[in-house]
Amino acid sequence: MTGFLPYGRQSITDEDVAAVVATLKSDFLTTGPAVTTFEESCKSAFNASNAISVSNATAGLHVAYLALGLGEGDILWTVPNTFLSTANAARLCGADVDFVDISSTTFNMCATALEEKLRSAKKLPKIVAPVHFAGQPCDMQRIWELSEEYGFYVVEDAAHAVGATYKGQPVGSGKYSHAAVFSFHPVKIITTAEGGVITTQSDDLAEKCRKLRSHGMYKSAELAEQHGPWYYEMDTLGLNYRMTDMQAALGTSQMSRLKENIDRRNAIASNYHKAMLEMPYGCQRMNPDATSSWHLFVITCANSTERRALYEHFHQNGVGVQVHYIPVHTQPYYQALGFKVGDFPMAEDYYSRCLSLPMFHAMSEDDQNRVIELLKNFNAENYQHSRTA
Repeated sequence: MTGFLPYGRQSITDEDVAAVVATLKSDFLTTGPAVTTFEESCKSAFNASNAISVSNATAGLHVAYLALGLGEGDILWTVPNTFLSTANAARLCGADVDFVDISSTTFNMCATALEEKLRSAKKLPKIVAPVHFAGQPCDMQRIWELSEEYGFYVVEDAAHAVGATYKGQPVGSGKYSHAAVFSFHPVKIITTAEGGVITTQSDDLAEKCRKLRSHGMYKSAELAEQHGPWYYEMDTLGLNYRMTDMQAALGTSQMSRLKENIDRRNAIASNYHKAMLEMPYGCQRMNPDATSSWHLFVITCANSTERRALYEHFHQNGVGVQVHYIPVHTQPYYQALGFKVGDFPMAEDYYSRCLSLPMFHAMSEDDQNRVIELLKNFNAENYQHSRTA
């Protein structure tokens, strides 16, 4: 019997294992040279002046928000179609959260909806956090133009977008944002097991992030001269969000295959798109100014009943399709804050019909053919499609 095929899976090579083992045998397991090397590889890959490694992308969002001064009395806007951490990290800063609905075609923050919400807002956001869903970059130029007009910071939740590009530049280059945060979870494009990185072109913001990820501590030549080389001070309340050297060594090894991984994911996406031409499912519309990293490949069904039946069809046949995401504002915690079902209809409609097909760069041609055949068989044998406009 054919084994279970997950929707996402890490790919670890002998070179990755050797890099981690070498670090385990070295003098440093944390805050050592492997972390610096990984951060340099991220600066190069994302064309960023600064890359600050962190323990995970949630920590990265929390640190970036704090570094930009988000706190009690402030508000952050993001999208409902995201993982919980984009909004939760703002709540951990003591700030309020609100949402901007998504585009029905890109599944990303709708820039028109953002502009309309800004025009009518009684209170403007301190930060807007667009999410590059599935690896597809948002309309960042328009969002940036609105930030200059209305005076908010932009933090890109780029957890899905390692290796994506926008207007010829890597996501994370900082041309249209103050900071970007990436994830290296095992199902992402490269992995450090858990881990993340913040990129920014601002040296001042980078220094604040470095302090915040490490207890708010800092050292300087002046302090060492005055008190001794062991001396440090803390002038802000920070956290322990540091990345280990083992994670960083794995990340550096993985980063060497970033282009190869992205090329493979694009080939898989292309095959899926060709197959979809013969089937009645919707797909995420591409941004013509961008290239996606294809963290996910999402289809949309006719309705929630069809989606549930298709989900069960795949799982009964050993294929782990998934749903991304349950709209954040429908979670009990956010409902208790006053949000309700119906507040963001595009995100809610998308959620009711979406299904993520297996997408990872180690997928074989046979793996993908298996997914496509199951989708075709479902169409032909298991369900009578009836679409409404």
